[in-house]
Parts: sequence; structure tokens; C-alpha cells
Amino acid sequence: MIRRTFLSLTAAAMLSGPALAGGHSMDIVDTAAGAGDFNTLVAAVEAAGLVETLKGEGPFTVFAPTDAAFAALPEGTVESLLLPENKDQLVGILTYHVVPGKVMSSDLSDGMMAGTVQGGEVTIGTDGGVTVDGANVTTADIEASNGVIHVIDQVILPN
Repeated sequence: MIRRTFLSLTAAAMLSGPALAGGHSMDIVDTAAGAGDFNTLVAAVEAAGLVETLKGEGPFTVFAPTDAAFAALPEGTVESLLLPENKDQLVGILTYHVVPGKVMSSDLSDGMMAGTVQGGEVTIGTDGGVTVDGANVTTADIEASNGVIHVIDQVILPN
């Protein structure tokens, strides 16, 4: 549930910001929304009330789960997280996918800890490919006008 909600919020955040290669004229939310593979994330970001925040000045680094990552969560998880009574849980999951500042893949090192907007820390791995709390980064360094998006193959959850 939490994973699906987080993924949806992350997708919403990514899709609402227009980020085009080169000009970077779109923010994180429009960039994610325009990518077509973050519909759940964008819906979650909207349900959590985080669109305006993620369209803000930033900069932000978003580890964005794909629709497939949300679909891999236990059945009913995403739907449950999108319910108004679970908004706080959804916000916690989504903000766990966001790190303040613009962190490019070249800034990462194995075993690095990064503080999230949620308040927890994610662990970065670089041995054999980049991971964030065990989720694989499948596409890195998608620049937006207010930060960067790194696509991940799983929804990550705060401890």
C-alpha cells in the first residue's frame, strides 16, 4: 500500500515538472508527467498534496519509481495509500524518495547515506550499478528546471 502510494506521488511529482534535455524548461512534476511511465507516481503526488512543493524552486533529487515498480507492490497497496485517510502515510513514502539538493549520479559513492525530505536516510550503492535502498537506478540524471530525477525499479519504504 505504502509503496504504491509513494510511487504514485513520486510519479506525480516527476510528471508535473517540465524537464527537457538541454533547456530544462520543465520542472520535476511536469517532466515525470510527460514521460508516460510515472502515472501512478504523479497520481500519488497529487493525492498527497505535494505537486506545488515539487514544482517549487528546489532543487530536488527524486528517486522515481516507475508504474511497473508500483504494480509490483502487494495488491491493493497503491489504492489504499491513495485514500484520504492514508494521506500522512503516503506523504511519508513519497518524501522518502526525495533528497534536498541536486544530486547527480557522478556525486554518488558506494555506501553513501543521503538524508531525505521525509527525515530518514537512503543508502546508495555503486558496486555493479547504482542502487538506492536496494532499488536499481535504471535511468539516471534526468535534469529538470528544479532538480534531477533518477528512475528506480522499486518503491522504497522508510524504516
